[in-house]
Amino acid sequence: MTKVAFLFPGQGSQKVGMGTELAAHEGSREFFESADRVLEFNLSELMETGPQEELTVTYNAQPALLTVGAMIADRLKQAGIQPSYTAGHSLGEYTALYASGAMTFEDAVKTVHQRGLFMNEAMPAGEGAMAAILGLDKETLTEVTQKITAEGDLVQPANLNCPGQIVISGTKAGVDKACVSLKEAGAKRALMLDVSGPFHSELMRPAAGELGEVLESIEMKDLDVPVIANVTANPVTSSNEVKELLIEQLYSPVRWEESVRQMLDLGVTQFIECGPGKVLSGLVRKIDRSVTVWPVYDEETLTAVVEAAKEWS
Repeated sequence: MTKVAFLFPGQGSQKVGMGTELAAHEGSREFFESADRVLEFNLSELMETGPQEELTVTYNAQPALLTVGAMIADRLKQAGIQPSYTAGHSLGEYTALYASGAMTFEDAVKTVHQRGLFMNEAMPAGEGAMAAILGLDKETLTEVTQKITAEGDLVQPANLNCPGQIVISGTKAGVDKACVSLKEAGAKRALMLDVSGPFHSELMRPAAGELGEVLESIEMKDLDVPVIANVTANPVTSSNEVKELLIEQLYSPVRWEESVRQMLDLGVTQFIECGPGKVLSGLVRKIDRSVTVWPVYDEETLTAVVEAAKEWS
């Protein structure tokens, strides 16, 4: 039996026009309409026509990405493709939880919108930053960021993505200093990310308590399909454990490389990225080039994986 994992991207993958073609399919448009209704503003218009700057603000990007990912996951299931595991990068973990049966779409889209608001309040846009550091080992990166933090400008590892790619997060000053120091320490490149806050850093702790209250107010079911949690890189099916990990996830590193290796160890051979772009597909290939990865973001890519799946046994 072929084991399949559904993967869901996080912030940074959002772009104007995301999901528009897929939403034209009968039944899929209701995801856009439901998000607009639950959030009480026209998220679908922002997704379809922009502007990109407004779409990128965290409390817009999060529900937008969840909406498209959920829509794609449902289309795949309707076509007969069922995941053995799900996983999402940061915000994408909520889409994974929806796809695994933990919560309704309405609760999921409302929760991530509120999560975005809390994160924005914890550190207003422009005061924090994130950057991808390429070509440097984890130990050197940790040593440099700890030194800069000790000097008064917080910065820390946030996303452990794949060999040679670690994202740092912190204050704007801390990230700027770290980019310079890490290149001096041997990093090949330091790239600022198109996000609106210092996610997965200690600066997000103020948002954790508020998020906890929201998670307590919604119905969370035990999972039909295990989710590989960002915080532990282990499979989770207990709703109580999920809630605890989602709170901790706000200020903890995303252990993505370990999560992918965990799924490989569990026998996954087909990975399907559900959402705009190919960020996670690229990371999976850098972790293990022997596996098959399918990015699905429009009708053509959806059809390709559905056709291929007919040969899976």
